[in-house]
Amino acid sequence: MKKLIMSAAAILVASPAFAGDVDYSANSQAKSWNLFGEEKARFTGKVTDAVCALTGDCPDNCGGGDRQMVVIREDDDRMFLANKNGQPIFSGATYDLANYCNQMVEVDGLLVGDSDITPGLESKLLQIQLIRPIEDKEFAKTNKFTKVWSAKYPEAKGKGPWFRRDPAIKAQIEETGYFGLGHEVDQKYLEENAE
Repeated sequence: MKKLIMSAAAILVASPAFAGDVDYSANSQAKSWNLFGEEKARFTGKVTDAVCALTGDCPDNCGGGDRQMVVIREDDDRMFLANKNGQPIFSGATYDLANYCNQMVEVDGLLVGDSDITPGLESKLLQIQLIRPIEDKEFAKTNKFTKVWSAKYPEAKGKGPWFRRDPAIKAQIEETGYFGLGHEVDQKYLEENAE
């Protein structure tokens, strides 16, 4: 099932960022992050979760922040995985988009990816910096991750990046090692690459 969902996702998003002659970078207020294949993009679309879009399994709240979110562009029904919010940390856009579940919104951000670097993956991922319901005049910044994460894991306070303190990440490392291949592989790597 997982392979089917990933294959369907790749097919659905494996398309050029621009539909016809439409310039989605026009009027974009997105800030460049100098990423590979970066294109500014501002467009309207429907927010939902990827599992819903691919399988029809659609909870009312799009998973409440536990599912990968997507924006289906209104102009051409192309689905873009929203893999990043506007914060300069390694975090996703799930918490920012969950509040807009099944709503039509305007997003402004970056489409990133380069098929020369990732052969076979022709899609662009969406890094949303600004979002607003269509009926609103003002955009909201996509910066909810750290606030929601801190409230969810109050025991993880401390210095350093959030992901080094995240209980779920720490539990996964404890179970499968840093590479996800077992502690034996981690140990072998450390022995072969000791300085």
